[in-house]
This record gives sequence, C-alpha cells and structure tokens, in this order.
Amino acid sequence: MSRRVHALIGLVGLLVGLAVAAPVGAQSTTRERLDNGLVVLVRENPLAPVVAVSLMVEMGTRWETPETAGISNFVHAVMVKGTTKRGGGELAEAVAALGGKISAVGDVDYSEIRASALARFWRELLGLTAELALTPALLAQEVDNERDWLLSRVQKRRDNPGDRTFDELFAALYGAHPYALPTLGTPQSLARLDHPAIVARYRAFYLPERMKLAVSGQVKAAEVVAEARRLFGAMLAGGGVAGAPIPPPVATLRRIVVEQPAQQAQILVGALAPRLSDPDHAAVKVLATVLGGGMAGRLFAELRDKQALAYTANAYYDAVHEPGALILYLGTAPENAARAEAALGKEIERVRTQPVSLDELNRAKGYLLGNYAMDRRTNARQAWYLVFYEIEGVGQGFPDAYRRAVEAVTPEDVLRVARTYLGTLTTVVLQPR
Repeated sequence: MSRRVHALIGLVGLLVGLAVAAPVGAQSTTRERLDNGLVVLVRENPLAPVVAVSLMVEMGTRWETPETAGISNFVHAVMVKGTTKRGGGELAEAVAALGGKISAVGDVDYSEIRASALARFWRELLGLTAELALTPALLAQEVDNERDWLLSRVQKRRDNPGDRTFDELFAALYGAHPYALPTLGTPQSLARLDHPAIVARYRAFYLPERMKLAVSGQVKAAEVVAEARRLFGAMLAGGGVAGAPIPPPVATLRRIVVEQPAQQAQILVGALAPRLSDPDHAAVKVLATVLGGGMAGRLFAELRDKQALAYTANAYYDAVHEPGALILYLGTAPENAARAEAALGKEIERVRTQPVSLDELNRAKGYLLGNYAMDRRTNARQAWYLVFYEIEGVGQGFPDAYRRAVEAVTPEDVLRVARTYLGTLTTVVLQPR
C-alpha cells in the first residue's frame, strides 16, 4: 500500500499514455545535464503513438518536520489550480485537447508533475508541464481552499481502518525520522501552513539542480532535449536547501493496539529494511515475495487458504532513499485476530530458521521479475522509473543490475536477510473495541 497522495486535475480525455504497452529494453535512453544542473532523460519508443512526461523535484517528506508535515503535497495541490497564464479550468481544457492528462503529487523522496498525451503533441505537453512547474499562480485563496480539502482528507484517512493502521505503523517504526510523518500532513501542521509558507517552499525547492525530467514515447531524443533546454535552460541555479541532519531510525520491539470501529481487524508487522541502493535490496525483495507473492506467497497460502485465519494476507518491501520498510499485512475477523497474529509470528519464525526450497525460491524470483517487467511496459511507467532512479541516485543501469542481483539470490541469502531484518519487529493491531 503506497503512502503517496495525488493532487489531481480532474481531466477528461484519452488516457492512452497509460494504456499502450512499450516493450522493455527495445528503446535507447538519452541522458543530458543542462548547464544549470537540470537532468533530462529521454526514452524513444517508436511503436506507441503516445508520450509520457515525468518531472520530479527533490522535495518531499524527507525534508519535512512535524511543523511542516504535508507541505510538499500541499504545494502541489495548490499548484494544479492554475498558472500565471491560465486558470485551472483553462489548463484542464488545454491538456484535454491533447488527448491527455496532467497531475501533481508530493511523496516521501520527491514531488512529481506527470503528464501524458498523444505523441504528436509532445511539444505542447512539455510546454504545459514547464508552465505548471515554472509559473504556478499559488494564489492565497487557493491555499485556504486546499487546506480545507486536505484537512477533510486527513480525517477521512484516520477514519479508514486500513489507512490509519499503516500511518500508525510508519509513525512507530520510524520514530524521529521524517518518514514517520504522514504525506498528507496533520491537522496541526496544515493549520499553520499559510500562503507565505507555501510560496517560500516552492521557491526554495524548485531549483534546476533539484529537478529531473523524463520523457518516454514516440519522440526524437535530440528534439526533446533541445525543447527542454529552451523551456528550462534559463532557470538560475540556487544555493541548495540547508537542513538539519536526519536522525537514522532505530529498530525497536513494539506492539501497539488501536481501537476503532471496523468490520475487520488489521494486523501489521513492520521492520526497518535496506535502502534502494543497499546490496541486500534484491535479497529482501525476494524475501518479501516468498512471504507475500500473490496466491503462492506463504502468508496467503498458509494463513488464508489452509488455516482460514485471514481475508487478506500480503507482504511488501518499500525501498526508498533512507532505510525502507518490510511490512507483513493481515486483514481478519476480529474474533480471529489473536490466532492470526500468532500464526503470522510462526511464519516469521519459519522463514528466519528454515531455508526456502529451490522450487519456492525460483517461483518467487519469477513472480517478482515478471511483475517488474509488466510494470515497466507503459510509457507512463517508463518515464516514472527513469526519473525515479535518477532521483534515488542509483543510475540508469539499475534495472539490469537489479535483475541480475535477483537471479543470483540463493536460499542462504534469503535466510540471512530474514534473520537480519525480521529480528526486531514493530506490530500494530487495529480492532474494534
């Protein structure tokens, strides 16, 4: 389950940028750094008549504090309400005329403007992306309107048992680290984030050296780079964003019970896990897939199918710039919560003490790499991956290196990372009173 929160423009039109498959590995990638520091990445895909744009900025929860929690998402919620050239409605009409859509989002390690359209309109789409990024109106009245909307979203998330359980887990797991903060913010932080704070945050972070632009689709790389230079090349580099050192999260053994009206009990077990750039990343990915890889994953097969102790059973590993999170999840009937939690503990102990079989290992690898390949087949996802790997600092060779690393994982590797990362666990149980 992702913590990302999208601030969307309600656009109608052809969503072809997300729907047409782009064969992975069949396209070349061009990378160029402009004189002001902005990085441009272009993947040519001559087979699909669509184009996708992703503009990421090093601006997210990682640079927030309890006092400014949610400000990255808040800025982008206001940004999509219009530019200095046209209002939000006019912007929506302009993008819809290209057969596409545009949105903005604040996340933990980045903020993003994403857009897609028919390929023949790539130049116009890139122009609208630049307009939104470089000349947002950021009107005072929109700040007040969006604050009210975000506060309602915060309350809605707290009222949702699943969402609240994840928020409680991240808060407990990360402690003083900014990853503990909710991407949406809190009622207290949103109340103090006024118009000057929104404008100041935008100006401090929207600097060319903090921005990465990716374009994937039926385009010519040289033409896209030239247009990007025309649109973004005049930006002046800034002095960087000074901030206090981020305290590393510390693993602690904790169990938290939250009482809230709910049809199901939610059981989350989380552990601190490696960064995306860590050598253990691939092995922990395989471990998470052994436990939660679809219907063949252990949690689903054992706790749902065999023991009937859960409606949903899954595991996933959220790898980011700072230490990530390995999370095991069960949704069960309240009367089964104690037995389900105990059974989950036995599965954790089993994977920490007994090597996986070669058959189970190979099945997990196939499931993991197959899903990875499928997720990268659209131009929208290709653009996202290109710029995400750039933001995270792992480079454009990461996909091939990741596949090789996964293929090289052994049963001994899975056992080792299970013992390393599933030793000190944070548990959150949400159930009705």
